[in-house]
Amino acid sequence: MPCTLQSLKLKALYAISQVFDRALDLEQALEEVLRVLSETLSMKRATITLPDRETGQLVIAASHGLTPEERGRGVYRLDEGVTGTIFQSARPYIVRDVRTDPLFLDRTGARKVEKGKISFLGVPILKQGTPIGVLNVDRLFSDEVSTSEDMEFLGIVATLVAQFLSLNEQLNERVATLRRENVKLRTRVLDERGDYIVGRSAAMLDVQRQIERVAPTRATVLLLGESGVGKTLIARLLHNLSDRMVHPFVKVNCASIPETLLEAELFGHEKGAFTGAVAVRAGRFEEAHRGTIFLDEIGELPPGIQAKLLRVIQDREFERLGSNQTHRVDVRIVAATNRDLALLSEQGRFRQDLYYRLCVFPIRVPALRERPDDVERLLNHFLAKAARDYRRVITLAPDALDLLCRHEWPGNVREMENLIERLAILSESGQVDRRFLEPLLEHSATENAQPDGAHPVLSGGPGMTGSGGVMGAYGGDAAAHGLHGDGHAGHAGYHAYPAHHAHPAHPAHEDRGIHHDDAHPATLRDIERAEIIAALRRNGWVQHRAAAALGITPRQMGYRIRKMGLSGLVAGERARRGD
Repeated sequence: MPCTLQSLKLKALYAISQVFDRALDLEQALEEVLRVLSETLSMKRATITLPDRETGQLVIAASHGLTPEERGRGVYRLDEGVTGTIFQSARPYIVRDVRTDPLFLDRTGARKVEKGKISFLGVPILKQGTPIGVLNVDRLFSDEVSTSEDMEFLGIVATLVAQFLSLNEQLNERVATLRRENVKLRTRVLDERGDYIVGRSAAMLDVQRQIERVAPTRATVLLLGESGVGKTLIARLLHNLSDRMVHPFVKVNCASIPETLLEAELFGHEKGAFTGAVAVRAGRFEEAHRGTIFLDEIGELPPGIQAKLLRVIQDREFERLGSNQTHRVDVRIVAATNRDLALLSEQGRFRQDLYYRLCVFPIRVPALRERPDDVERLLNHFLAKAARDYRRVITLAPDALDLLCRHEWPGNVREMENLIERLAILSESGQVDRRFLEPLLEHSATENAQPDGAHPVLSGGPGMTGSGGVMGAYGGDAAAHGLHGDGHAGHAGYHAYPAHHAHPAHPAHEDRGIHHDDAHPATLRDIERAEIIAALRRNGWVQHRAAAALGITPRQMGYRIRKMGLSGLVAGERARRGD
């Protein structure tokens, strides 16, 4: 071999070793190696082909001298062509003339305009004797060129490439391990700050494990569970434990926004898109770009918007209302519902394709009655929180603690939080005993009881104001705490009349959904519920029209419908009408 060629090969090996020493990006490093081969030794159209993890086929992972289109065509089965033969046999292969060898496919189409004799050299990339890829190059050969020496040199380069691939794999595994450890550390920090799951029952530990597993990914998550179990908390944790935590976390309650406004709220609108659209407005999906959007009560989403949401989930693109311009967003979707979406999709009331897109990673959050081991821990947590918020230390007498531990908690964690807050406000002494607690607990139980097969009837207590909605029995709306609720406004969780306390009949209110007798006269709560049902019925079960008829805002109407457990009734009536 002439000295000059030997020097060129040593120069090429040195340049390649420098690439591996400083490059962390696999594709960039491999392409730099191929560039060195091309520019130093005239080895043209060099490619490195690796197995695709998803399809199992051989694809060009790096190339030099090929256009993106030519590179994209370089896909081979393991038993196909020269590349497949090299990979399966783990032996080098030489095509003396690509025009005459039937095994050479020229799948990329890069050699059709080339004049002269082109030879094709390929060597396997081996890891501990097992092929993990193929290195191929083109050469314009003359009679004096030794193919054996070139194959020997390519074998050395392939060994270096194999070492780099192995190091890169180890690096990726290490990065994955560090990410998992980072999630655990962030979980511990959030836990110490009180921004994490308080429960330590087996059921909640399983939920925590699922959160830690899916949080670092970009998978869509569907949170399932009753109202008040803490779905908003989990949605925020999924955001905080992901790489998106420094970007926005946007919450949307799909049930509280009128259908006519929901599309503009989610996707935005252009100026003049509808009456009142006086300016361009970005939607909630645009606000959540690079972050997370939390779609609460997704089961209440109108059919027309379901189709548009499906497209956003599939393609991450949409158009604002009144515009043909397509907007693309990078957003992680977390949805939540207390309804059976699988059943609704079977009944044709929820798009089945959307359900499957949402249900990539479902997490069921258990009700508090299913995890009694967490009750005492949660009580201590909320007592400590009340002490911070109200600067009062409240303790529970043993008989009071026993009563709370045996309570069914139909309103789940939200009910408990609101009860402890009431205790902090009403208790005159530092210790709460059973006698003081029982009336409050009975009131809470009446508000939150839910008989089998009944719709939950949410109520905040006897009384309502023009702007503040239904008020709690002890005053004021209590927004569900973000750490342990679903993030909906409401004071004492939900109210339903148990079987032994059914609505008594009353002829004047039968068509309004209220019944009473002499033993149980209608309460103000019953009357309010009846008026809302009657307004909805008069206005075709359209929430914003019923709200206008009652002189309240659509948001207040949505709030009352949720609080009184009428969401299922409204959805059923609209489905029956074919809306």
